[in-house]
Amino acid sequence: MKAIVYREYGSPDVLEFQDLEKPIIKSDEVLVKVHAASVNWLYWHFLRGKPFLARFMSGLLKPKNKVLGIDLAGRVEEVGANVKQFQPDDEVFGSTSHGCFAEYVCVSEEEIVTRPNNLTIESAAAVPGAATPALQALRDLGKIQPGHRALINGASGGVGTFAIQIAKSFGAEVTGVCSTSNLDMVRSIGADQVIDYIEEDFTLDGQRYDLIFDTVAKRSFTDC
Repeated sequence: MKAIVYREYGSPDVLEFQDLEKPIIKSDEVLVKVHAASVNWLYWHFLRGKPFLARFMSGLLKPKNKVLGIDLAGRVEEVGANVKQFQPDDEVFGSTSHGCFAEYVCVSEEEIVTRPNNLTIESAAAVPGAATPALQALRDLGKIQPGHRALINGASGGVGTFAIQIAKSFGAEVTGVCSTSNLDMVRSIGADQVIDYIEEDFTLDGQRYDLIFDTVAKRSFTDC
């Protein structure tokens, strides 16, 4: 199979388009033919091995996984003997640590879900890395509830745009903080109020919130 491979840390010049052996699934895995894979900031850190802390995930001296890529969408090619949820030809999307910048990837059935018909393959591949942390932050850690007042800092980014829509789906009143050029977009996806951080500091306006989700980690806990 074809894959994008890197065997050392560095600039994008270390990436190579190569032939690799098609992966063989274990009894509890699913083989997915990758139709789309998304790119995000995490891979830039893994590619360069910087900051050094990233190497505790990707390998101290050299990459432990020679194929980058976490978020994918595709079609099930083969299922292991113990897999119960999926069958060949199922359309799926999800995340994996095995590297999906390749034609095929092995994943566990817990790492993927069925792709809805109203979600394109390309859109599905872009969902997990941004939507999952938004859902975890608001539902699992923030315990968001109907009627809560929630502020999303970085509302126009990947995680922020999902956070607004997820918070609204829970019945919260949402304030989005973003730059001037993104005010209309943030309103269009459901924000009840928007704050232009270029013109206004949300920590100084006297408003209080049940939950503040700082997706860009630009403000201190003390400020918030």
